[in-house]
Amino acid sequence: MNSDTMTVSRARNQHLPEPVISNGVAWNTPAGIVGNTPTLWIGDVLHDQGDGRGYWAKLEGHNPGGIKDRAALHMIRCARGRGDLAPGARIVESSSGTLGLGLALGGIIFGHPVTVVTDPGMEPLMVHMLRAHGAQVDMVDAPMAVGGWQQARRNRVAQILAADPTAWCPDQYNNPDNIDAYAGLAAEMLAQVGRIDVLVASVGTGGHSAGVSRVLRRHCPELEVIGVDSIRSTIFGQPAGPRLMRGLGSSIHPRNVDYRTFKEVHWVAPGEAAWASRRLAATVGASGGWSVGAVALVADWAARTRPVGTRIAAVFPDGPHRYWDTVFSDEYRDRHALSGVVPDKQPECIAHPADAVPDRWTRCETVIDPHATTGSLPSTARGLL
Repeated sequence: MNSDTMTVSRARNQHLPEPVISNGVAWNTPAGIVGNTPTLWIGDVLHDQGDGRGYWAKLEGHNPGGIKDRAALHMIRCARGRGDLAPGARIVESSSGTLGLGLALGGIIFGHPVTVVTDPGMEPLMVHMLRAHGAQVDMVDAPMAVGGWQQARRNRVAQILAADPTAWCPDQYNNPDNIDAYAGLAAEMLAQVGRIDVLVASVGTGGHSAGVSRVLRRHCPELEVIGVDSIRSTIFGQPAGPRLMRGLGSSIHPRNVDYRTFKEVHWVAPGEAAWASRRLAATVGASGGWSVGAVALVADWAARTRPVGTRIAAVFPDGPHRYWDTVFSDEYRDRHALSGVVPDKQPECIAHPADAVPDRWTRCETVIDPHATTGSLPSTARGLL
């Protein structure tokens, strides 16, 4: 938090003691409750082999809005510091939910109006929460033929920016500040876990997988990073298609994805992710949404298949509350044919992303950058739906 924000905070709260400062942030201010999230040891609860193996889960759902609180506040601070975001100017961004909450928090802290551009897939709870936090919710009504809902949202952001020259967009997909925002998360993991041999992280904008792995690798040079994506996502060279899960996957190719950092990628289907999320809730009392379920499925597999003593860490981006009427709703699971889905203990494997279009949990050790290989991908991989 910068000094002008702390001054405003103290002026409004004259009865409070002087704030305790850690890493430049006052603990008794809204920004001070972002970060320092707990890490939980999770044994093999998905398949209950009872052999003592498991992994460490970083519970980012303990932030006010989730993992992207870190990115939102950092991108705003950097933009203000550079003069890109003027005092009181509007912040406008495309979001499926979590970053929107972080930006709304940033608007409260730094005094900016916030407009979150989203689509009808956003859960009603998230729409209500964004509005409760003072954000304006702008809903697009149709996907684009190329780029789907994400591109439609980005086009709407561009329209709003054109109408208001003072407004600023963080551009979470391509802004390097999004990556840098997660250095603190990595430092916390090192302090809590120590040596980390394998990192399992979901991939959407690419921010936290790139930012966390960059810092971890300085201290753990042999680090292996496993990326977790959604089926029907284009990030790792698959053709686009309708996606039920929100929070991971993409219909566009974010430039913040650091393809070089990944040793392998896993695509997970919605029923498999929902099963894992609900299994976590029933066995360890800590769960989350689609991304958490997908990451847990892959982290559990990594713990079972890596040599004994391998230290595995996974990032759980959010908590369960947003998903009460999706992942944790029996009616929703029935309606989308997710009930009764139990993942196999092992993923299917393909040698190259162009070899098949997975409809279930699938692993690939060939990681390609679509920015560099668009010309060699099948035509279906270029036509984003």
